[in-house]
Amino acid sequence: MTDFDVDLLVVGAGTTGLTLALQAVDHGARVRIVERRPEEFRPSRAMVMHPRTLELLRPLGVTDALLALGDPSPSVRLHLRSRVVPVSIEHLDLPGTAFPHLLLVRQSDVETVLAAALAERGVAVQRGAEVVRLARLRQGGARAVLRTADGEPDEDVLCRYLAGCDGSASLVRRSVGGFLGGDYDQEVVLADVELGPAGAGSRAVAPVMLETGVAHVVVGRQGLVFLFNIGERATWRMLATRRAGDDRQPFGQPGPPVPQDQLQQLVDEAGLPAQITEVAWSAQVRLQHRIASRFSRGPLFVAGDAAHVHSPAGAQGMNAGIHDAVNLGWKLGFAAAAGSLAARPGSALLDSYALERRPADRAVLRLTHTMYWAEASLHPLAQLGRAVLVPLAAPLLPWLTRQRRLTAVGVRTLSQFRLRYAHSPLSLEVRASLTPVRGGLARRVLRPGSRVADTLVRCQGRRVRLHALLARPGVHILLQADAREVPERMLGPLVHSYRLDDRPGTGMLVVRPDGYVGLRAPVLDEPHLAAWLRLVGLPVR
Repeated sequence: MTDFDVDLLVVGAGTTGLTLALQAVDHGARVRIVERRPEEFRPSRAMVMHPRTLELLRPLGVTDALLALGDPSPSVRLHLRSRVVPVSIEHLDLPGTAFPHLLLVRQSDVETVLAAALAERGVAVQRGAEVVRLARLRQGGARAVLRTADGEPDEDVLCRYLAGCDGSASLVRRSVGGFLGGDYDQEVVLADVELGPAGAGSRAVAPVMLETGVAHVVVGRQGLVFLFNIGERATWRMLATRRAGDDRQPFGQPGPPVPQDQLQQLVDEAGLPAQITEVAWSAQVRLQHRIASRFSRGPLFVAGDAAHVHSPAGAQGMNAGIHDAVNLGWKLGFAAAAGSLAARPGSALLDSYALERRPADRAVLRLTHTMYWAEASLHPLAQLGRAVLVPLAAPLLPWLTRQRRLTAVGVRTLSQFRLRYAHSPLSLEVRASLTPVRGGLARRVLRPGSRVADTLVRCQGRRVRLHALLARPGVHILLQADAREVPERMLGPLVHSYRLDDRPGTGMLVVRPDGYVGLRAPVLDEPHLAAWLRLVGLPVR
């Protein structure tokens, strides 16, 4: 047997890699995480965290810190020619979650919070260390060659599993499979700027200052312009789309800085009444829409931008990567601790990552591609819609934005609340008994593979939110009021049981560490429960 240095080597310390490392550590794995960038800070490209992402991160104990650093009630000003439409997304009609809002938060702040949580668990990010070669071992596991920026000799690392979270140019992905998709003709311009009142040289509509404390969004013929009041090196963060230039810098990587006059031209063409007085930082980023042909190969896995890249439409990049990481992290943690058939590549547990996440990420890719075409494409039909149809609909927008249920439908779609892993090998339902399951656990939405919504329940004589019960690592067994007790031999540090006194019936629901139903049964079915726990690598005495 190979003597592994670590169970899991995570390559890349962005939000995906940090979340994956944290989830794997909390579920029993020995983890090492490396990052080729020597410096800790890099300008954020993601600015929005979805409600479902906050739910996924809650058991890792980081949501309070994220909420303290972000804005849970962002206000938006939508600029449509001469009309400015205020959009408030403070109170969304999102029942069933503890986070009924979007969170405006810098990606760099998210990385800081996740890295601090890892450090508390004794895992520090090794910066200035790059994986230059890797190979799968015949006897299982992988070998990675690490090269450090300080000139030390290359280091061989033997690991049971290796996860590539190293971006769109991922070395790990090239060892796993291809990258399918295409390129956009547009690029994104990012900048941290200071703004002053529009001067005489500007074509803006009025010599006034932009309102601070809100996000300004322009949907124009040439594309999108965003101005967020949460810059990192200056007061305002600017994001705009434009036709890509002839210089073909690498996709997904910040390219050369953008001259101030070009940034001002984008602001002027958008009709915003502002003059850029200072540029603290800027970059241009080429865009593509691609997905890996495979998400895993033997002991190698890819997640986040290494597995899929898309436009910034819908703010999906950081969020989809965290979905990947939370899904994969607990599986690698359980598999590493099991040391059994569940730990081997090809097992149902490890295969379920690609079977679950690749279709989900492919759906996100289709969604963002469609949204980006409407918002920023230079196709004549898309330009016509933005230049003519959107302004014509502008008088209806204030009314539409007040329809909270309608807004909530869009947020639920973007946030992946309706995502189901119905066809996963880990989604099982026991139908052996003819006894119907009655009460709360029998609802249609609680089928295997479904997300468990938050709700008030009574447990051990007190009223508590269901997600508060689930807010710790591990598998959670929910029992209806009349169900038999779970045998002590099936419980453990990462297997928890709760009786819901106000849910009549005899049923049992097993909730995975990522909040999805793994097993549903009309009664406490010990053989099926034991089989499911073994399926995910948990010991049953």
